Amino acid sequence: MIDDEKVGDITRLSHMQAVEEDKQKGTIGREIQESDKSMLWNEDSQTEHISSSNDDLYYSTPKGRFYLGLSEEVLSKRSLKNLKGKIQLIFTSPPFPLNRKKKYGNLQGSEYVSWLSSFALLFSEFLAPDGSIVMELGNAWNPRYPTISTLPIETLLEFKKAGNFHLCQEFICFNPARLPSPAQWVTIERIRVKDAFTRLWWFSKSPRPKADNRQVLVEYSADMKKLLKSGKYNSGRRPSEHVIGEQSFLRDNGGAIPPNVLIAANTSSTDSYLEYCREHGLEHHPSRMPADLASFFVKFLTEKNDWIMDPFAGSNVTGAVAEKLRRRWISIEPNIEYAKGSIGRFVRNGIEVNLSGILPEGDLNE
Repeated sequence: MIDDEKVGDITRLSHMQAVEEDKQKGTIGREIQESDKSMLWNEDSQTEHISSSNDDLYYSTPKGRFYLGLSEEVLSKRSLKNLKGKIQLIFTSPPFPLNRKKKYGNLQGSEYVSWLSSFALLFSEFLAPDGSIVMELGNAWNPRYPTISTLPIETLLEFKKAGNFHLCQEFICFNPARLPSPAQWVTIERIRVKDAFTRLWWFSKSPRPKADNRQVLVEYSADMKKLLKSGKYNSGRRPSEHVIGEQSFLRDNGGAIPPNVLIAANTSSTDSYLEYCREHGLEHHPSRMPADLASFFVKFLTEKNDWIMDPFAGSNVTGAVAEKLRRRWISIEPNIEYAKGSIGRFVRNGIEVNLSGILPEGDLNE
């Protein structure tokens, strides 16, 4: 049974109020110049036209667009209708169902399950027939007790059911630098070990979505490199009953197939995004996704010029990774501070940003 007791409060309403206040102040929703009423991508003879005549567009880059607002509202706009059925990958990390209220917003209990599962059909409309959804969710603890909540798993199962999706595979993201938490149970009473992973579920409308693990091969181990060089190993039947042929391991495939346990940390305090936020007096996002994690799934599940969407973009790691890997992208985020800061991910890498609102002072196209 899901525990409905709230230790934190619902902050989604505050996001809606903030967006409305920003519109009234003129910080978003500025009328876009006539020359920017549409965006045209034309690369390798592939052209896509998307109308941008709406108030939610915040900025654009050569490959993507960032919208300021709530996902359910932005995705319902006519300006994005041409993207329905074309998104190859929805890669996102929605607010986790934590027991303490976070600045980036989070719900608890059955309200969280209902909220996240309500996006299933909407996401399905935009997903390509062979497209994928990869969703990251962290663990949650029951209030006042050193026991794990099953809420994240229940939420993912409800999302799968609501969208009639296939579950292609589960991934674990291990963060070796994660601080010991929950502190009460781990560092004070010392009755639990630190919670150091999040899970990612890979959904699709098809049991065989586009995917190619040759795009995410990892370096061979020292032993495998030695084997390939010597050409010698023990073939035959293993205790596991697998039969290893005499030539099975002699082919160099350029790397090893990775496991579904990924290692990614996000501990840097001096990256270009954080420097940009500090220089412009902006609040940085407190829970940023590791770029390596986004890069893995973008390479694994998409090709150049495919469309990628992040409906809970935060500081827009997904968009920045997509831009770098030459994929087209759409990102959505309701928090204007995070939206402003996300621009640093592009301008600090020499990528032109086309603005449609008031942003921090300074040369944003540096």
